[in-house]
Amino acid sequence: MPVKGIHHFLLIFFLCFILTAAYIPSVDAGPQQKVLVLEISEAITPASDDIIADAIERAENENFEALVISLNTPGGGLDETQKIISSIENASVPVIGYVPESGKAWSAGTLILMGTDIAAMAPFTVIGSAQPVQMSAEGTKPIKDEKIINALVKFSVATASKHGRNETFAEEVITKNKNLDAQEALKAGVIEYVAPSIPDLLVQIDGQQVKRRILQTENAEIENYEPPLSLSLLRLISNPIISSLLLTLGIYGLIFGIASPGAGAEVFGIISIALGLIGTGFDINIGAIFLILLGIGLLIIEIKVPGFGIFGLAGLISLIIGSILLVPMGSENIYTPEFRRLLTLTVVAPTIVFGLFLVFAIYKVNEIRKKKPVIGEFIGDTAQTIDPLGPGKTGFVRYKGEYWKAKSEEKIEPKVEVEITGKVREVLLVKRKV
Repeated sequence: MPVKGIHHFLLIFFLCFILTAAYIPSVDAGPQQKVLVLEISEAITPASDDIIADAIERAENENFEALVISLNTPGGGLDETQKIISSIENASVPVIGYVPESGKAWSAGTLILMGTDIAAMAPFTVIGSAQPVQMSAEGTKPIKDEKIINALVKFSVATASKHGRNETFAEEVITKNKNLDAQEALKAGVIEYVAPSIPDLLVQIDGQQVKRRILQTENAEIENYEPPLSLSLLRLISNPIISSLLLTLGIYGLIFGIASPGAGAEVFGIISIALGLIGTGFDINIGAIFLILLGIGLLIIEIKVPGFGIFGLAGLISLIIGSILLVPMGSENIYTPEFRRLLTLTVVAPTIVFGLFLVFAIYKVNEIRKKKPVIGEFIGDTAQTIDPLGPGKTGFVRYKGEYWKAKSEEKIEPKVEVEITGKVREVLLVKRKV
């Protein structure tokens, strides 16, 4: 190849290399920062604090700029709420609380929002109503014990004070069930930002110093947190409604399993009760357990002994009261009134339905016990011969639309009405009807 041709070739190759390099994106191009988003869209349960702790650990280990907790909750357990706030305070990564569009952070959700490093709400969302309640046999009732209220107020005010937020609201949200919308919360100094979406919020907080770091969130990539399978299962069974149903189903599974061994219902019952107890965080009323065990024992006695009497009635009453008492209780919870009513209804309704079903089952058992033997119904009834019958000769007769084997001590022709006088195994004994 001539020297001139080589020069041209090298020039073209060099230009192609430059153009190619110019269009290859740099390794450093694109967003370097990323933000982890965790959605809490149900009640605060024993699983919630584990999920938030896991999300914080992941955000720390994978160098996320921040963790955003999207709160849309009716409230939940006080113990879990305090653990969540403690995890947020001890986290090295900035934790941002946000109430999404059409959402609410009531009761426990309000306290968690006030415990985050940055608090924000979408327009027209609401926070507030954090008076603690306790479940009881009469339903849910507000806690008015000054010792508990004062302790919770102190905790709420201290949480708000740590983040420079409105301490008056932190007190009144508990003592007066005060509520604020987004604009009111911003004006009162309860939150720092109002943003219609998480991307918009990330633009607003960009450059703010939180936990000794300058946030770089304007162009950050948003990644949604997905809990591992174990925490997903725990979140499912920790839902107060699901855990209550599991306990109810487990109780009746044990009753039917013990009453009819071998069907496997008792195994199902034990598993359901175990899952239900795990879901409630093992917050168990010993008196409720005693009443349930007593009710099971009395109903089993009633099933074994003829007649629906005092044992069955006492067992049913004990079981219903014990099931109601077994609603997650014994500690303070901060749910909205609507969620409290739904929770109580979810426990009471299945208990009553299963109780009525059990009464019906016991009634049917007793009815069968009192029923006379089937053969007694045959005797005296009329059938019609199909085949000829006679001594030592068996044929068929039609009885109530069914074909039965029959025999007679006398000779009888086909299509003759006969009277049933007895039964030997599957063969009817007949005679000519007079």
